[in-house]
Amino acid sequence: MTETSSKANHHGKGRNCVITRRACFSSSHHYWLPEFSADDNAAHFGACAIAPGHGHNYELIVSMAGELDSDGMVLNLSEVKSSIRSEVTDQLDFRFLNDAWPEFDLTKDEGCLATTEALARIIWNRLKPHLPLVALRLYEHPRLWADYLGNAMDAYVTIRTHFAAAHRLAKDELSQEENEKLYGKCARPNGHGHNYLIDVTVRGSINKRTGMVCDLSALQCLVEDLVVEPFDHTNLNKDIPYFKTCVPTAENIALHIADRLSKPIKAIGANLHKIRLQESPNNAAEVYAETPKLEAIPDMLETVATN
Repeated sequence: MTETSSKANHHGKGRNCVITRRACFSSSHHYWLPEFSADDNAAHFGACAIAPGHGHNYELIVSMAGELDSDGMVLNLSEVKSSIRSEVTDQLDFRFLNDAWPEFDLTKDEGCLATTEALARIIWNRLKPHLPLVALRLYEHPRLWADYLGNAMDAYVTIRTHFAAAHRLAKDELSQEENEKLYGKCARPNGHGHNYLIDVTVRGSINKRTGMVCDLSALQCLVEDLVVEPFDHTNLNKDIPYFKTCVPTAENIALHIADRLSKPIKAIGANLHKIRLQESPNNAAEVYAETPKLEAIPDMLETVATN
């Protein structure tokens, strides 16, 4: 019997695989710490401090790993669905998160705000006894999500925004013919434009009281002030000094954004982990700012579904 037919007869038993399951729930929450004054709550949490709170359509991606059984499955999906439903969605759907779970009881010193990253960590803790988790991703909405990999209080938070800009890919030292040979249509003399999508991922410890990796409003302001405002509706080659001597490929734009954001993000208490710049539906570049080599992608983050 050949090796291939032997494996087929065993239905893949013993081979490793990662599977994901998606679940959705709708919940509301309110950011308000009783030890803060009304002014302090407003300053820290902005519109999220407005009573009685606000809601989201959450999307949860659960990633699990293990060996295939004799039926060719890591887990029976009916059992996966049942665990997620009983431990998470049945308890949170159409609920006020502040009152749904004791971890969010702010009358107790150990209670924390029901932020996206805190919620992801607590969901992990509730699912871990039932499922072989390797990663969780929780979308609050398409422009904000958190990843949790089971590392104590460490979590990843990503915000998504966009800007529109023009560029031309060409080196001054090359002729037009040489540039077109190298960069194709992107080297045409008058350039072209894109609606860029940018994902900024930060990593840090979840604050035990605020439930936050960092001040989300401060992070959004940094990205707006240091990236979106200076880059939006520009010709990158002519309007951004850095690109007067550096070809503005998607890779170089992502690297430059990482360089601009790394220290300011450190100053608000988090670490810049990754920049993902999507130039078009077909092209994107990613820079892992915490790793010395671009190919050193954290293994578990690869298991999480991405858009």
